[in-house]
Amino acid sequence: MSAQLVRLAQRGDRDAFETLAEAWLDRLYATATLILHDRTLAEDAVQETLIRAWRSLSRLRDANRFEAWLRKVLVHACIDTARAERHRRTEQELPTTLADGSDLEAAAGERDAVARAFLTLSPDHRAAFVLRHYHGHSVAAVADALHVRLGTAKSRIHYAERAMARAMEVDTRWATQGDVA
Repeated sequence: MSAQLVRLAQRGDRDAFETLAEAWLDRLYATATLILHDRTLAEDAVQETLIRAWRSLSRLRDANRFEAWLRKVLVHACIDTARAERHRRTEQELPTTLADGSDLEAAAGERDAVARAFLTLSPDHRAAFVLRHYHGHSVAAVADALHVRLGTAKSRIHYAERAMARAMEVDTRWATQGDVA
């Protein structure tokens, strides 16, 4: 997105901000949906992201870093939304392909197992997993988006991967035992 448009929005130009918001709306919603696993909560998080972005845009020092900054605002809005709605979770289908183009459904065995495993993760771990594996961001970019140290981002990604693998393994064992009975 044009740095000039960001600078106009920083000076209070609502039309410029609206243009920025429209350009990013689909990506924000897709990411929020993956992190929150609930369309309604994702809509709330995106709305909160846009409100926070408008209110704090003047503090963005480098207009060329708008994308990374907006991603960071979104991730924090998602985490805040998930924490506020901890008891309310609605299942939703995950995409079947990862950022690298690999087929998640084939690799995981069964889409439902992936969805159930994904729901076992905390919002912080879901955010790290989504940014790394669905969007293909580097660990450094994940750390930047989550506003955590590199080691913390590595830890969250590693924990999320292990938790997903364990949950899917248990799910597969349970399903296999259920077929025997």
